[in-house]
Amino acid sequence: SWGWGYSGRLGHGDQQDQLLPKKVEAFTGQRVAAVSAGLFHSLALTADGAVWSWGDGEHGKLGHGDQQRQLLPKKVEALAGQRVVAVSAGQHHCLALTADGAVWSWG
Repeated sequence: SWGWGYSGRLGHGDQQDQLLPKKVEAFTGQRVAAVSAGLFHSLALTADGAVWSWGDGEHGKLGHGDQQRQLLPKKVEALAGQRVVAVSAGQHHCLALTADGAVWSWG
């Protein structure tokens, strides 16, 4: 990820701007199937169907049950046991589509 690092939305453990693309080390050894960028937060979907979020947590948009900022990707435990196949991040909310056709939303 690269660009404006405000609120940790780049997932590098800090809020520094990145002028060049930089690997998000939190996913080393994992296969990421999809990513989505919101206004000040980001999502990743790993091949095992898990959803990860990081950045600004205002309005609960990270799905961790609080409004805390996350500087590193953190698994969305509320979706544990669900096989997520797609994710989308909006301005202040997120959506996840599960393999059984259910849509989950938060934020």
